[in-house]
Amino acid sequence: MGSKALSGVRVIDMTHVQAGPASSQLLAWMGADVIKLEPPSGDITRQQLRHERDKDSLYFTMLNSSKRSITINMKNRGGARVFEDLIKKSDVVMENFGPGVLDRLGYSYENINKINPGIIVASLKGFGSSGPYADYKAYEPIAQAMGGAMSCTGFPEDPPTITGAQIGDTGAGLHLAIGICAALYHRTHNGGKGQYVEAAMQESVMNLCRVKYRDHGRLMDGKGELAEYSRPTLGLTSTPRAGNDSGGGQLGNSIPCKPHGQNDYVYIVIQEAIWPTVATMIGGESLIMDPRFSTIGERRKNQGELWKMLADFAANFTKQEMTALCNAKDIPCGPVLTTGEVTRDKHVAHRQMYVKVEGHPQGDYWTVGMPVKLSMGNVDRILPAPTLGQHTDEILKDVCGYSDGQIAGLKAQGAFTNPLKKQK
Repeated sequence: MGSKALSGVRVIDMTHVQAGPASSQLLAWMGADVIKLEPPSGDITRQQLRHERDKDSLYFTMLNSSKRSITINMKNRGGARVFEDLIKKSDVVMENFGPGVLDRLGYSYENINKINPGIIVASLKGFGSSGPYADYKAYEPIAQAMGGAMSCTGFPEDPPTITGAQIGDTGAGLHLAIGICAALYHRTHNGGKGQYVEAAMQESVMNLCRVKYRDHGRLMDGKGELAEYSRPTLGLTSTPRAGNDSGGGQLGNSIPCKPHGQNDYVYIVIQEAIWPTVATMIGGESLIMDPRFSTIGERRKNQGELWKMLADFAANFTKQEMTALCNAKDIPCGPVLTTGEVTRDKHVAHRQMYVKVEGHPQGDYWTVGMPVKLSMGNVDRILPAPTLGQHTDEILKDVCGYSDGQIAGLKAQGAFTNPLKKQK
């Protein structure tokens, strides 16, 4: 089995909801010992969108696999001491609190760095820790809206649309994980010094929309145009919504197939080199040199007619049949798969991208798998998400070196639980 890529790295994960936990889960899958530090009430997503009463939600379990959980009352003197001892024995502290929350608890970056100069403090924010929007609250749709994604998603005649992919939350988590790995590498080669790493949701959305900003630059403040788009773009000063246009160097679009249900579509890309094959398939060899389509420029101008011809042809096939036919001819084509179809897909199963996690005290569950494959130190099995405080004693003993007596004393002080409410 061997060691994992991040074996020996210990992470204190104070993040909650989606963005931070998605980031720390990747680190856990790569071998880091991720200690999910929760308040006694637990990560709020344990209770959100529950599929079964009194069980941790799939929202929580799918974002916190392979971690250990400890509960700490940070406002308790004993709890604060435990937190500081964990800092001394860890490599990374991750947080996604609102601006100033850790500072008010007495744990600014500077104070954490004093406790452990080698530690990396990784923060995930909506808009970063500085700037005019630093105090704005951010949610996935807001990050998509303010990062430029919504204005480019959907059809021009319809309202701006969020994408189903969580590019604000999980996208920011991916960027933060990259930053953490870079900081770990930098520490190894630069005298063991830690640093502050930050990823912002808005900025992550912008990075994931990079090609839309490419097109923005091509518009040249209304003087340029995007010839590959099926709608007129001359005179525009921002990248428009373009429906299912590929928006790339090659023409592409979604094509309906039988039996013409809501998701009975394939997406086809017509590479310039593959045009003769596409033309022969849908209209015979005479279509290859048809003046409407003989050059890439003419195909762009007349793509509406081209998509109709493809739709008429595809109406004879299911999306799976159309995909098989096109790929046999080296025409890039893929079916629009529902989440149900993806989870039952043989290729997805082969790649272990939808896996059953076994051994959770509340029952087995399914989750999206590890998207990064390593030839050495790859994840061998995804472990269950922890129940609240499941590993508190274990962590206190093997990380902090506390004795049973010390642990009992801290428990008596309320270091790991909320203070008892006074009875009326």
